Amino acid sequence: MRPRYLAPIHREGWPFVAGFAVAAAALALLWQPLGWLGLLATGWCAYFFRDPARTVPDRDGLVVSPADGMVQLVEPAVPPPELGMGELSRPRISIFMDVLDVHVNRMPVAATVVRRAYRKGKFFDASLDKASQENERMALRLALGDGQEMAVVQIAGLVARRIKCWVREGDFLPAGERFGLIRFGSRVDVYLPDGVAPLVAEGQRAVAGETVLADLLAVEPPRRGVVR
Repeated sequence: MRPRYLAPIHREGWPFVAGFAVAAAALALLWQPLGWLGLLATGWCAYFFRDPARTVPDRDGLVVSPADGMVQLVEPAVPPPELGMGELSRPRISIFMDVLDVHVNRMPVAATVVRRAYRKGKFFDASLDKASQENERMALRLALGDGQEMAVVQIAGLVARRIKCWVREGDFLPAGERFGLIRFGSRVDVYLPDGVAPLVAEGQRAVAGETVLADLLAVEPPRRGVVR
């Protein structure tokens, strides 16, 4: 049995880990101290692509975080136009992932993917608000079983150059299911149905598949955070 603290490496990461390992071996042949630096880089690469198991809350109506990281923004915003969800603002929760966070993305709710849209763009720092509009992104329009719709958007960052999304239009995925990955620093936006209150605050840490972002069945007001 694997120790709890050793997370498996996602399959998308193995080519990179192998490349780093080969480079480390080559550097060691040139000069041993360089080999040790290469070994450290290989360990970091394996750590970056880790894919730990998560315990997903099992209750209808809960919206869980699609990403590990910091809740950067909680504000109304219009979903990406390529999704065809209209021009009205919805509650948006933006989660920023730095290079030390797990970068495997998970479905926020049990839903059917009704539209999958990729848009080329720039590579501004993903912590900036304009990254949602200007940066390269992969957007998913999600249909829930009760007729409501949501969106989840993978956004490339300053050093991210590759967004991976392995779901297709028509796929149904349960909440917490892995659906993609962004390499080397990025952001994920969640657009809630109109009228649904976010239950996280800016500055809060989120864990993919576990942290509850909203409750579609609740009537409590949006939460606000206090730093102490």
